[in-house]
Amino acid sequence: MEAIKAEIVVVGAGPGGYVAAFYAADKGKKVVLVDRDKRLGGVCLNAGCIPSKALLHATGMIREAEASQARGISFGAPKIQLDKLRAWKDSVLDKLGQGLSGLSQKRGVQVLQGRGHFEDSQNLRVETSEGQKFVHFEKAIIAVGSRPAMPAAFDLGNPRVMTSTEALELEEIPRNLLVVGGGYIGMELGTVYATLGSSVAMVEALSSTLVGIDSDLVRPVMRFAEKAFKEIRLNTKVVKMATSGKQIKVTLAVDGKQIEESYDRVLVSVGRAPNCKDLGLENTKVTLDDKGFVQVNAQRQTADPNIYAIGDVAGGALLAHKASKEAKIAVEAIAGEASSFDGVVIPAVVFTDPEVAWCGLTEVEAKEKGIKVEVARFPWAASGRALTLDRTDGLTKLIIEPETERLLGVGIVGHGAGELIGEGVLAVQMGATARDIAESVHPHPTLSETLMECAEAFYGTSPHTAPRKKS
Repeated sequence: MEAIKAEIVVVGAGPGGYVAAFYAADKGKKVVLVDRDKRLGGVCLNAGCIPSKALLHATGMIREAEASQARGISFGAPKIQLDKLRAWKDSVLDKLGQGLSGLSQKRGVQVLQGRGHFEDSQNLRVETSEGQKFVHFEKAIIAVGSRPAMPAAFDLGNPRVMTSTEALELEEIPRNLLVVGGGYIGMELGTVYATLGSSVAMVEALSSTLVGIDSDLVRPVMRFAEKAFKEIRLNTKVVKMATSGKQIKVTLAVDGKQIEESYDRVLVSVGRAPNCKDLGLENTKVTLDDKGFVQVNAQRQTADPNIYAIGDVAGGALLAHKASKEAKIAVEAIAGEASSFDGVVIPAVVFTDPEVAWCGLTEVEAKEKGIKVEVARFPWAASGRALTLDRTDGLTKLIIEPETERLLGVGIVGHGAGELIGEGVLAVQMGATARDIAESVHPHPTLSETLMECAEAFYGTSPHTAPRKKS
């Protein structure tokens, strides 16, 4: 069988893979894009970022309607039609998937649906529904993403024990739901199910949820979760699970004691694992680290000079937009252009209620690394726009280098924080100072003003906060 010849083959069609394929095609390269799923978009589009945000938006309407009673506007009790909600969510995915398929055709990217397996450093075997196909390539980009981690002790083969993938299918609204893990996935999906009517209990083995995020940013999220969830138990470990009729019996260890409880469903959200198995990487020079992630350099090149890796499979922050940026860096490196991931500012957003977003250096990291910083904060209780939205539970903070007043990091918690952090990314990436932000006129009344006023608060000139004490 004659092999398909490609200058670049991209394995995986998520926000790293399809961006790499499209960008390479725009540069005149002959590209083959390989993915196991019929619909392009990877985990992000099909079982991650997009469906979860669709459900968070839909359920957010329920919370907004309830909150409006205090403003003198009342609605009837919500009637939830799961089939219709699920169909709407799926229609969003279909539209995006069709758009990607059309764009691949317009760019001349050849798409192969099937499982890719490296025969060596220049040949890929693809198992398709039509049989085996072979791609001979000059360079390859691995972008196969990650999957939800499922500890063996929890893997009962019972659909009542879910990962995020199954939870997003909305098969039912369980009467009671246990969420194992207090990271961003557990917090987001716990919020969805709690709003739909489930009694949600969350357990976290560590002493706090959303570990690694500055505590002042987490605090408003926890205040909401403590009201929305039945309970949140910290320093609590799940020892084992077992099927018990139509429920899952869970053994928990807390304060040196073990207790047993039963739940209609359990959501396991304890992290993600790279999809490195069964790729044939052992037939190449690609190396993995001790956690199973592909090792890459600043150009995203692996130990095999012909193969690059981007996105979740290459470790670091497991974020779609990081994968997309890495995609362009890898393609530029292959094209012989000067490009590097060093110094790239990657924002992160947790779409809880309220949202949390940050970029650059956090206060936690500064303390851990012994970096001297000054921190400016602006509480949204002083924001006119936040008051009009009934969302004064927010906070904007700037991490500032004392000697230069350069912005090292930005953190925001509050309504729409994910939309606001872009300005922070631009400021940190460009080396802006607090003075630059303070002197940039922001429209009134908006939440974006909180960035300007936070910088003004650093200088003691914010008109809506008490003047800063001078040392």
